[in-house]
Amino acid sequence: MTSKTPHALRWWIGLSAIAIVLLDQGTKWWAESSLELREYVPVIGDLLGWRLIYNPGAAFGLASGMTWILTIVAAVAVVALVVLSVRATRVSLGIGLAGMLGGAISHLGDRLLREPGFGEGHIVDFIDYAGFFVGNIADIFLVASAIYLVVLSLFQKDPVTPDELPEESSA
Repeated sequence: MTSKTPHALRWWIGLSAIAIVLLDQGTKWWAESSLELREYVPVIGDLLGWRLIYNPGAAFGLASGMTWILTIVAAVAVVALVVLSVRATRVSLGIGLAGMLGGAISHLGDRLLREPGFGEGHIVDFIDYAGFFVGNIADIFLVASAIYLVVLSLFQKDPVTPDELPEESSA
């Protein structure tokens, strides 16, 4: 790997994260301008459809009364993901970090900028999965990236160069 590769990787992660934010926010804008609140619009029968809701909590509406805490958690996650992204040297890791970073930034933006107010904003959800939960594009990237990173950590072997091998002691 050349010394320019990590620099290019950082740019790629950043631009990919921005693209994810734009995609997520664009689809949320579409949902808010096209859908009626809580009304189900089937896409694939009862399996998948559109349903606009505003989620003050985390996944499945958990912690609905703790929006400020969720905002702080989202901000810490964004900072941690930026630090990890800046330090990334492998494209395989960068792919997962880009998805996580884009989703986290978009959710943080909702928390900071949407109603009912700064730090208490509700997440716009509109993809209804058979009535089990309602999510958005950022959720898809967050979940898929988390799964990808777990699988990557389980199956990817880091190559070890000969100068990194421990020296054998002579006994």
